[in-house]
Formats: sequence, structure tokens, C-alpha cells
Amino acid sequence: MRFLAITLIVHRPDPVTGRQKSTHDRFREVLDNAVLAEELGFDGFGVGERHERPFISSAPTVVLSHVAALTRRIRLFTAVTTLSLLDPVRAYEDYATLDHLSEGRLDLIIGKGNGTAQRELFQVTPEDQWDRNAESYQVFRQLWRQDRVTARTRFRPELTDAEVWPRPYQRPVRVWHGSATSKESVDLAARYGDPLFSANVTNPVEPYAELIRHYRERWEYFGHDPADIAIGAGTAGLLVAPTTQQALAAYRPVFEANLAFFRRAGLPVVFETLEDFVARSSALIGSPQQVIEKVHRYHEQLGHTVLHLHADAGGLTDTQHRDSLELFQSAVAPVLRKDIPDPPFPWAPVHPAAEEPPHV
Repeated sequence: MRFLAITLIVHRPDPVTGRQKSTHDRFREVLDNAVLAEELGFDGFGVGERHERPFISSAPTVVLSHVAALTRRIRLFTAVTTLSLLDPVRAYEDYATLDHLSEGRLDLIIGKGNGTAQRELFQVTPEDQWDRNAESYQVFRQLWRQDRVTARTRFRPELTDAEVWPRPYQRPVRVWHGSATSKESVDLAARYGDPLFSANVTNPVEPYAELIRHYRERWEYFGHDPADIAIGAGTAGLLVAPTTQQALAAYRPVFEANLAFFRRAGLPVVFETLEDFVARSSALIGSPQQVIEKVHRYHEQLGHTVLHLHADAGGLTDTQHRDSLELFQSAVAPVLRKDIPDPPFPWAPVHPAAEEPPHV
């Protein structure tokens, strides 16, 4: 099994203390967390893309380029690239450049994105967002694979024998499809034989497991080998401590502060108590053995071989957060790496053959 640390770069007051870092300090924290993730042995570091409050992750390629310069081994993920909002030509140029700067350490997780404010900002409607996502991915995919592209499009000017530079480092790049609650992303992933990344953070496991069953059915329908399926899944929270009691005591202020925030904001509350949250959500809160057992239970339902954890403290103190990540890597990750297989593809960058110089 492989492990990612992911941030959406939420920029709001600390749920427990009420203090809010400056924008500059919040970005520095993200960079520090990326370096820490590599230091502790995580396999990937992901940055989300959102274009609305309270996120400041509107330029993930810029952030990941800086992370690439600070790290050497860890793979870099987008979580997710909101292709329904983007011009696929411009997105290709940004990510092909990042692919070179990171020396082939880039994986993309794509999705339509969500949120009314960012849809309005880009003039995307609920009715056309899925069609935009599919079209943008089809064009993006062609651009990555072909030196010249012709594409008949609805949502951007058509392309006729177009050349787009730079040509990428990885050919092709691995693209995961982020899925939360709808079958459109699942169907798109299955059609192209791409891996799926389940959000798996808001609800109990059942709706996510149902989508993954659908993905497996569609995968075979499109003629792909079931042995090639790769699935990732998220977690709703993390706190690993030597004992259950210590983990619950440390996480309780975070849970109660977030619960109060959801109620003030009029957001739906799925888990009313910390005990219910620990029992029925994907959160990994407890002793190392409890966390190992819970990941195994989820693996039985989802069959995932990649797991994402929160890169941010999210209300924990910096010491609590680091201690939890260190204990996860020392006492949990080694067991899960042994028990659960890796995805069915190489994880390290595959260095491409030397490119021929362009013809002038």
C-alpha cells in the first residue's frame, strides 16, 4: 500500500484556538508539511485546487513546482485538478512544465470540482459541468499523447493540427479520476482504463463502496483487465496515539470545534458525536492496532491500494500532528505495506527516452 499526505490549503481560523495564520504563513506551512511528508517516508504529497473561500489553492501548479524544488523523492499529486473549470490547453501547458521540473514525479487526480462560487466565477453551470469535465479531459489526454492535435470541441475554440509546448517528460502521465458521489467520474475513469480515487471523507463507507463496485463493472464492460484496477481512498481525519484514550482525548476538541462550525454554517452534520465519527467515518483515530484494523475493514469494502491522509494539523497542535504522523509511519504504515499490495504499476518515475530536437 502507498500513502499520500494531501492538503486543500484551507485558510480559516484554527478550529480550536480561533487564530488564523497570514496567507504567507499558511503557504509556508504547506511547504514545510511537504518536506516533512518526504522526511517521514510518505509516497506522495497532494495539493488541491479550489477557487472559492476558504481555500487558497487556486494555483496548484505553482505550489507543486515549489514543492518539487524542495524535495527529491516524493511523488506530487493534484487533488483535484478541476478540469471542468479550465481550458485544457492551458492546463496541459502548466502540468507538462511541472512534469519536467519534478523530473517525472507528477500524478494528476482530475475532477469537475464543486462549489457554487467557483462555478459562477468560471461561468460553468450544474447542467454542463460534467460535459465540460469529459471534454477537457479528452483534449488534455490527446495533447499529452500526440504532438499534433485536432479536436472538435463545444466549450473552447476547436483545435486543428495544433502543437502545444513543452512536450511532456512522462509519456503518458498517470491520471486518476476523483470521485465523491456521482457515477460520471467513475464512468470516465473506466472508459479510459484510468485509476480511481474515492473521496471517502464525508459519509460512511457504503456509498463509496457502491461507486467502486460500479467502477469495477464498467471497467470490465469496457474490456480492461481487472488485474489492472487501481483505487485510492481518502480519510476524514487522523490521530494515531499510543492508546485509544490518548487519541480520543487529543482529537475531541478538534471534532467539537468542527461540529460547531458546521452547525453555524448550516452545513449537514453526518456524525453527531466523536465516538460515532471514529466508528463509522473513514477517520483513523486510535491506537496503531486500531488504525491498522480499520484500514483493513475499509480495504475489504473498497479494495484500495493507495490511502491519503491529512497533511495539515487541522486543529491539532503542531506537536500532536507530527507525533501522529511519525507514529503512523513507524507503527502503522509498515504493517499495511506488507499486508496490502501496491497499485499494479511502477511508482518511481520512468525516465523517458531522449527527445529528438524539433524540426525547424
